[in-house]
Amino acid sequence: MLAKGDLQEILQLALARGGDFADIFIEEKKTVAVACEADKIERINSGIDTGAGIRVISGDATAYAYTNDLSKEGLVKVAGIVSAATESRRDVTVDLTEIKPAVEFDIEQMPDTVSIDDKVEMVVRGNRTARGFDPRIKQVTVGLGDVIQNVVIANTKGDYVRDQRVRTRFMINTVAMDNGVIQTGYDAVGGFQGFELLTEYSPEDVAREAAGRAVKMLEAKPAPAGKMEVVMAGEAGGTMVHEACGHGLEADLVQKKLSVYAGQKGQKVASELVTVVDDATIKGKYGSFRFDDEGTGGQKTVLIKDGILEEYMYDRLTAMRDEEARPTGNGRRESYQDRPIPRMSNTYIAPGNEDPEKIIRLVKNGLLVKKMGGGQVNTTNGDFVFDVAEGYLIRDGEIAGPVRGATLTGNGPEVLQTVDMVGSDLGYTIGTCGKDGQGVPVSDAQPTMHIPHIVVGGTAHGDENSPQVKRIRRI
Repeated sequence: MLAKGDLQEILQLALARGGDFADIFIEEKKTVAVACEADKIERINSGIDTGAGIRVISGDATAYAYTNDLSKEGLVKVAGIVSAATESRRDVTVDLTEIKPAVEFDIEQMPDTVSIDDKVEMVVRGNRTARGFDPRIKQVTVGLGDVIQNVVIANTKGDYVRDQRVRTRFMINTVAMDNGVIQTGYDAVGGFQGFELLTEYSPEDVAREAAGRAVKMLEAKPAPAGKMEVVMAGEAGGTMVHEACGHGLEADLVQKKLSVYAGQKGQKVASELVTVVDDATIKGKYGSFRFDDEGTGGQKTVLIKDGILEEYMYDRLTAMRDEEARPTGNGRRESYQDRPIPRMSNTYIAPGNEDPEKIIRLVKNGLLVKKMGGGQVNTTNGDFVFDVAEGYLIRDGEIAGPVRGATLTGNGPEVLQTVDMVGSDLGYTIGTCGKDGQGVPVSDAQPTMHIPHIVVGGTAHGDENSPQVKRIRRI
């Protein structure tokens, strides 16, 4: 990649015609993916993608262009293109200083030290275990992917960052069938890790979890409908807080008045038992990073504390628009082809003090949600419908048996206001979060929580054809 002096010249050229800020993002990304379907290895893909994007911010306007040509001449050409978006002329001096990370993530086994044959064998092991779990398992899909991403980020404030991101992911989806009933079971693990991930979570463990969920749901009774007490288990993951709350705390949606949380800083927006945190610094989690995609250090940001809204998630552009704000390390992009926007990292509801088993024992008649599925959410007002991938009835404080076909319908902010018990546990799930056509790796989590009443079954609030309604599919 280019020397620091060359980057300084390119950034100076980007602001030569005016503007408030310019940055450059250079990326080299190596990926490997192995997929098994229909009881055979269907795909083995590997590749290297390199490129750079240059951005100029002038007031509320942003000019962005990218290229695969990483020569100095190629980047000078792109800098000239984005600089043309402004009409004044100015002399700018950029003096880059390398920024060191405040956190470090140790990788024990780099993905490129593991052979393709060994990666295929891990996928085969998962497929074999899932198919052998129960004769009612009829279809199995297994995927293994790893990414090594090297980046250089520099800007006209003088920040210069070099970083390497390493992520590994393993997923299994199963389909079980019996007497005309079809059910699915899914499980995935992933992290800012190398192949030590699959020592912590073996392919066999993931396979048994996915296949077991599909078989349990085959034996489940249809879920009842109506308002019910609901216990969200820690294992359910934080899909609800991510989708129905977290997106509304991203500063671009707030500034566009597309969030129910706009203008709510300092106000009570949730139960006093609820604290919501976004933290990119947690070791090994899928949404973790040392620096975001603008070169701002990864941070722990308390968004809601004891029910009071304290902060939004900012990238540089939204922080510049809000004079009292600073970037919170949430400027993220899918690749060099995309401009950064405010995104979550690892978002969770902080654990409370209650024994999770005690929470269940206190429920007379309700639903225990052990795994969330897909659904849809209106990001403007927080209305949602989520599928329950694994659920159980609770009768007189005891788990009575599995139910299938359950959905949860409600409003995220309203639900968070009613939470009256929060457990001491915390369970994570991983996903690829989509926004503005970009996907980035995230984790979300929650403790076991008691919600006094929520609609089980039913239909979504609002118009699902609205542009602000987002369909969710965790991958």
